[in-house]
Amino acid sequence: MPRERPEVVLGVSGGIAAYKACELLRRFTESGHAVTVVPTAAALHFVGEATWSALSGRPAATEVWESVHQVPHVRIGRRADLVVVAPATADVLARAAHGLAADLLTNTLLTARCPVVYAPAMHTEMWEHPATRENVATLRRRGAVVVEPAVGRLTGADTGKGRLPEPEALFELCRRVLARGPRALEPDLAGRHVVISAGGTREPLDPVRYLGNRSSGKQGYALARTALARGARVTLIAANAALPDPAGAEVVPVGTAEELRQAVTKAASGADAVVMAAAVADFRPAARSGSKIKKREGQEPEPVRLVRNPDILAALSAARGAPGQLVVGFAAETDDVLANGRAKLARKGCDLLVVNRVGEGLAFGTEENEAVILDARGPETVVPRGPKDELADRVWDAVVARWSGAPPR
Repeated sequence: MPRERPEVVLGVSGGIAAYKACELLRRFTESGHAVTVVPTAAALHFVGEATWSALSGRPAATEVWESVHQVPHVRIGRRADLVVVAPATADVLARAAHGLAADLLTNTLLTARCPVVYAPAMHTEMWEHPATRENVATLRRRGAVVVEPAVGRLTGADTGKGRLPEPEALFELCRRVLARGPRALEPDLAGRHVVISAGGTREPLDPVRYLGNRSSGKQGYALARTALARGARVTLIAANAALPDPAGAEVVPVGTAEELRQAVTKAASGADAVVMAAAVADFRPAARSGSKIKKREGQEPEPVRLVRNPDILAALSAARGAPGQLVVGFAAETDDVLANGRAKLARKGCDLLVVNRVGEGLAFGTEENEAVILDARGPETVVPRGPKDELADRVWDAVVARWSGAPPR
């Protein structure tokens, strides 16, 4: 039975990004988690013990030799429902991969029997060094979730890959890992590369106006978050989505259907699965005005002639980017939902199709969704209304079942 207040251990290692862990800690405590902070000695040079204790409401655990009668180096790890190390320096990743126990944090990592999330932060050269890459691969093989660093400003004037993802995004990923419970100990998408499209395309009429749709991108971003929590490498093709980047995802921004087609086709080469959750415009204006179309007194506007956009889902299904690649489509319908969905599944040639009813107050822009997952082999899975993260998990369950040959759970 899950505890009323999940026990989280926040390990903090000695990097300049330690200050960001304060915001991550605040998000955990304000959402009802009980947090024990375990900083390394180096981390305390960046953020002091008093800060960690004040923000967590608990004494920070810093030494193996403090309160020895409670055996902290064993007790803290055993009690945890989740251990997250943010930032995780190259040194801590190396010690964790090799099972060293030089301080309280590395002792805790050895005794923890719960899911472990590492959020690396370091200079690009350190992240790309073969030793670090091997250590990361080792930790992932053992079932840990190692988040890909973000690209951006590092210490000083340096810029590159190695930046700690934003605390809000890290918290959302950790929340999904916790929600999976014991299943999170064996990330079932580990070693997989998945490509997800999200949001809605916009087809320009002139420099000011466009044809678009109501899609917010929330369902596609939920698919990205849940895939990351299950260990996948994620490429997210985001069409006009004003949402924070999921921690660890490679995000490729696009605008039009043609831009999305090019980005997805490129990313899908070698991917294990492609999930087309974006709302892609079926049509675009045949011609785009180079200047704003003016309203003229007493004159009706010229009709806008439309032409078809390429059918991205059908093209992906017909020309798989890798042997055994799974293609998942989404069908947003307003009526005859299942009949239209089944017809679309047959027409598009994809493996799975997620069919949902849309309209005012339904699906677009909301925090909840409901759907039926259609399988080209016959099974149908009804997913009742609930958070979009839950529907995303059910979609990945169906994908994993296809890979293993088992029916969806």
